[in-house]
Amino acid sequence: MTRSTPIPDTVTLHLPFRIVRRGGRKEMQLPEGAAQSRRIDNTLVKALARAFRWKRMLETGEFATIADLAEREGIAAPYLTRTMRLTQLAPDLVESILDGRQPSGLKLEALRSTLPMAWSEQRTVLSAPLD
Repeated sequence: MTRSTPIPDTVTLHLPFRIVRRGGRKEMQLPEGAAQSRRIDNTLVKALARAFRWKRMLETGEFATIADLAEREGIAAPYLTRTMRLTQLAPDLVESILDGRQPSGLKLEALRSTLPMAWSEQRTVLSAPLD
């Protein structure tokens, strides 16, 4: 039996990536085209949950006005209103956020801004590079 090339004790891998700061924490960013794992953004998920909870509270009559609800929650009414805009997102966009498949660089402030009412236009606006 002949022996082939010896196996080295160490193996060196070269992985192209860069470190970026996101909200005070460091994150590894892979190059374009690299397979990305799902990355659930807890800030977006929490905002969606709050928005739908607030919408339900208003629809059921638990609170008569946004001002009443905002006072009860201890937040400003304009903040509550901007956050509730998330309830108007296309269902597939909501699902992608919950699954961690949201567009790279998508931030909560982009969702709180005035978005088009048409779901197809929302997809177009939010799929554009947001970095």
